[in-house]
Amino acid sequence: MDLRQLTTFHRVATLLSFTRAAAELKYAQSSVTAQVKGLEVALGVELFERLRGRIRLTPAGERLVPYAEQILSLVEEARDKTTGWAEPSGVLTIGMPESLTSYRMPPVLEYFHHRYPLLQLAPRPSQCAQTCEALRQGAFDMGFLMAARTEHPGLRTEVLGREPLVAVAAPWHPLAALRHVSTEDLRAARVLAPEAGSVYRGLFEAELNDSAGRPVELLEFGNIESVKRGLAAGLGVSVLPAMAVADAVAATTLAVLDWEPPFEVFTQIAWRRGRQYTREMGVFVDHMAQFMAQDDRLPARPQARTQAQSRTQAQANAQAQARTQPHAGTPQREQLQLVG
Repeated sequence: MDLRQLTTFHRVATLLSFTRAAAELKYAQSSVTAQVKGLEVALGVELFERLRGRIRLTPAGERLVPYAEQILSLVEEARDKTTGWAEPSGVLTIGMPESLTSYRMPPVLEYFHHRYPLLQLAPRPSQCAQTCEALRQGAFDMGFLMAARTEHPGLRTEVLGREPLVAVAAPWHPLAALRHVSTEDLRAARVLAPEAGSVYRGLFEAELNDSAGRPVELLEFGNIESVKRGLAAGLGVSVLPAMAVADAVAATTLAVLDWEPPFEVFTQIAWRRGRQYTREMGVFVDHMAQFMAQDDRLPARPQARTQAQSRTQAQANAQAQARTQPHAGTPQREQLQLVG
């Protein structure tokens, strides 16, 4: 038994595919098959069952996996200690939802590009359920989850923090003028669907439909930027992560409604339970925790608005009232552009 055989076995066991393991390791598939066979001969047991079109671990193979991970982790640690703690390098494939990819990751990617040039971060768009499954199958090294639960079968997680959610609309939307907005108020308005496939969307829909006579229909807009444009045009209300609307609220193209979500979601970083926790993974987790702690872009609640924002709100309300007049001098399309 040698390290190359053990490394190859670990990739095949993680991916449950000789073909995919060969592609990742940049070996010919025949070489991967030969290495696994050599390991089986050395141990005197079969490690995989070859089924029609697929493979699975035998009981002996399942018992070997955690030992292989420990051995490979110790080898990596020994190499680092011996060679003087080399610069983090390689590729980290990370699943993440659209909101994180677009609104939180750009400065992180820029930082890692300059601070750790040998370490490549490879974001992959993915929602919570798909990320969990991809982690279990070994398709992702790590993944971000925005979920209410913090424990997920087969995964280890580190909670980075609560992800604030806010209800938003155009500043001249009728609900923006209310001191307190109830769920019933939201239910009666046109609701633009939040991020497709997200956990917080499911929680928001459940809250809207609770005690409702019939399910509330959501207006689908696709990605978050499209939702924000629809909101700024006065098409309705929505609930989005505060980080995704902070710039629009600061620019007064959107306003935060005085509604507190009765549910919470937490941003977490996850990886497969039992897999090797590399130095590169540790560096990424540590820096992400720092970025989350320093994120001060969250928009203020309505009661904390400044006087300037209040004047802007009053002007926006006056514009909204003007739109309702039968002889408004400016076409509505031009007015929307002025507001947006």
